[in-house]
Amino acid sequence: MQDTNHVSAAVSRAVPPPARGVASLDLWPIGNCQCSALIDTEATFSWACLPRVDGDPVFCSLIDHGKQGEEDRGFWSISLEGGKVVGQEYVRNTPILKTSFADDDGNAFDVFDFCPRYKHRGRMYRPVAFVRIVRPVSGSPRMRMALRPACEYGATTPERSFGSSHVSYRMPAMGMRLTTDAPVGLVQQESPFRVENDLHFFFGPDESFAGAIDSGISEMLTRTTEEWQHWVRGLAIPFEWQDAVIRSAIGLKLCQHEDTGAIVAALTTSIPEHADSGRNWDYRYCWVRDAYYTVQALNRIGALDVLESYLQYLRNIVDNAQGGHIQPLYDVRGNGELLEWEAPALAGYRGMGPVRVGNDAWRQVQHDAYGQIILSSAQAFADQRLLRTSGVEDFTSLERVGERALKVWSTPDAGLWELRNSTHIHTYSAAMCWAAADRLAHAAQALGLTEREEYWKTHAARVQDAILKAAWNEKTGAIAATFGGDQRDASLLQLLDLRFISKDDPKFLSTLGVLESALRRGDHMLRYDSEDDFGLPHTAFNVCTFWLIEALHHTGRSEEARTLFEAMLDRRTGAGMLSEDIDPKSLELWGNYPQTYSLVGIINCAVMLTKSWNEYR
Repeated sequence: MQDTNHVSAAVSRAVPPPARGVASLDLWPIGNCQCSALIDTEATFSWACLPRVDGDPVFCSLIDHGKQGEEDRGFWSISLEGGKVVGQEYVRNTPILKTSFADDDGNAFDVFDFCPRYKHRGRMYRPVAFVRIVRPVSGSPRMRMALRPACEYGATTPERSFGSSHVSYRMPAMGMRLTTDAPVGLVQQESPFRVENDLHFFFGPDESFAGAIDSGISEMLTRTTEEWQHWVRGLAIPFEWQDAVIRSAIGLKLCQHEDTGAIVAALTTSIPEHADSGRNWDYRYCWVRDAYYTVQALNRIGALDVLESYLQYLRNIVDNAQGGHIQPLYDVRGNGELLEWEAPALAGYRGMGPVRVGNDAWRQVQHDAYGQIILSSAQAFADQRLLRTSGVEDFTSLERVGERALKVWSTPDAGLWELRNSTHIHTYSAAMCWAAADRLAHAAQALGLTEREEYWKTHAARVQDAILKAAWNEKTGAIAATFGGDQRDASLLQLLDLRFISKDDPKFLSTLGVLESALRRGDHMLRYDSEDDFGLPHTAFNVCTFWLIEALHHTGRSEEARTLFEAMLDRRTGAGMLSEDIDPKSLELWGNYPQTYSLVGIINCAVMLTKSWNEYR
């Protein structure tokens, strides 16, 4: 078996976790780019969906601890009789979780949790399956297991049937089977039993396990470890903050549905943006915007496989649009209709419902998507490392997206924050449309298409000039979030990274000062400070803080940027992850988890702020 003693250190937390039994985002993601799960600090699977990330949550205790008088369900727990968890950490450079249990009498065992992922017979083997190995360490430990899946968003409990070495569960999403070499009868009745040798549990499709379960799962662990460690080995990471960057990169990789290349915004649904806010959204879908930021960050550390897979997904989206409207988000298979409804059987995170399935933002008009499609695609015209570089045919297809951007850039949309009851001409959206034209000019230059290069350069210059005139507010001395408005919005900091405006432009420097004064709350940044559909925001948006860090560095405040970055690293969970939001007073994490935006911010800022490898040599 693979030596799993070399594990990554757990992340220290600046804020203590909630009391035992209270739902928390201190969760450890595992996955294989087909399915994923979140495991809590008690080694319990509290979230996992079948057969895809946007499917039915078979483990849903994260957002439902059961109604009074009902038996808890939607989880998979392992515990040591008379003992407790004494440590959790990932096997080095993998999403394989090791949880250590011990009691006061010297009895101990370890649990390894993972989803198999490795090359097999010329393709990537990534089944819809979750694996647990219980390995005795000392004494005579006694373990107890409870596997209680739910289905139909917590509305029903699956029927069970038993065999000599398995338990089958009949569920609408897909039939599942637990195959094990542990005593099935004791597992079935959740009785404690002694762990005298390694025990193996494979929860996967309802079919016979091929081969011997002990040697089969041991091989899965070895090969999955090697697969992830070789992937990490190919990353061009910065000298400083290596652990943080590697863990963020793995987190982003887990958010890709590798079958199609789609990248979801987060693995969860309906974690509120703050307590009792009603801002509970389903993020298990592919936003064009979020995916762009993800591939941009991973490109900076050389993870080109994620970009290549995503571009395949994106080309299908562009083809289907035929030069017309492109939605802000799609499901992982590219379907556009994401009807939003509420799951009444689930109480919500800490009882703070509703639990929403689907996302009505698919109906919205968000013009920034056109720029992000072209920004994601532009690298493929110049990067010779790619297995498939883009050519004239791809450029012609993207020009249809660019023409759409030129048509709509000065018209109202819902904006990147997806306001549901109002539309404006948003500066960020308009600037992304400018970026569509600007990057098409670069692509044309790479292809030697001089006439098309000039065409897109001319339009980019025209749009850029018009945006700066329409968005500048002389009274506030800042670029406004909307044309002719005076709203402060952290997304305007992205004008710098977008190369829309230079770091020494007086208009940007003035805007930075206004935004920092209005939106900064200690070490954290709000998205905006005006009322929206749900009132005033209460929590800071983590990626906005990373955008501030970037702006501080580029405008000569690098030491302050480093201090702020270190503070954000302290906000991570034990798994090294961040959610969408944070309470700037209590420092508690809120919002869906793990959030791709936030992990992107860690990578981008580490790459930007790091000392050079040459200083180490």
